[in-house]
Amino acid sequence: MTPTYSREVARAKSEGLPLVALESTIITHGMPWPKNLEMAREVEQTIRDCGAVPATIAVIEGTLHVGLEAEQLETLAQAQRVAKLSRADMAACMATGGTGATTVAATMIGAHLAGIEVFATGGIGGVHRGAESSFDISADLHELAQTPVTVVAAGAKAILDLPKTLEVLETLGVPVIAYGQQTLPAFWSRDAGLRAPLSMDSAEAIAKAHATRGALGLPGGQLVANPIPAEAEIPRAVMMPVIQRANADAAEHGISGKDLTPYLLQRIYELTEGRSLTANIALVLNNARLAAGIAQALGKAEGR
Repeated sequence: MTPTYSREVARAKSEGLPLVALESTIITHGMPWPKNLEMAREVEQTIRDCGAVPATIAVIEGTLHVGLEAEQLETLAQAQRVAKLSRADMAACMATGGTGATTVAATMIGAHLAGIEVFATGGIGGVHRGAESSFDISADLHELAQTPVTVVAAGAKAILDLPKTLEVLETLGVPVIAYGQQTLPAFWSRDAGLRAPLSMDSAEAIAKAHATRGALGLPGGQLVANPIPAEAEIPRAVMMPVIQRANADAAEHGISGKDLTPYLLQRIYELTEGRSLTANIALVLNNARLAAGIAQALGKAEGR
């Protein structure tokens, strides 16, 4: 299947320019209007300013779009009741002519179909707290194990059980690379209190590792854990009580499954009086800059 490309992405593909995929659930489910549109535009422009081309991915009326025109992006940012798509329901949404925003897993699928090897996001999904009873584990982890896309994130979302998420990634054989430090970041915070399995200090090294995995015939991608800029972080000691309160509220209201992450992010936004959203935007922009550098380095390594 060939996706529908925006004019900008089609031109980039024809000219061999470096491309960076972007998800769309952060727009529809992760931030309120109009901050979501402002953030989406700023992230796309940041990638352009860093020498690459952005490709925001979404399903619109049954068609997989890789790259959105300006009017499509604005319409999506204001849309109501947009489906949240992962591996399990992406094809069904397309087959029935639906509109859906792509999670990390679905974005990786779309990126791979389009030949895009690098993807910038905020944070990946993972093992939810209490998963030993609920078995609530994001499909993002298995996608990383099978789809050859390097994902740049500020770690897994801090609302998750981070030690268990790291264990699952290790079991699945997914390289977890901390960028510029020896410890894993925790989304809003620079340090999760967990030592990183791998650490690299340059976009070139990460790009070479990606290419080497392909040469070895290894399935799956890489997770690059890029810490939030120091000036924007909310320390872990501050965030942990907030996250615990948000999780307790979710349990009290019986919220679970796909509704859980959007609820927790909104509740944390309320409890931090908007500070979490400011940090979220800063880390997404930071990830976009690094992803653009990795995409450029991949292009040079492959002689584009």
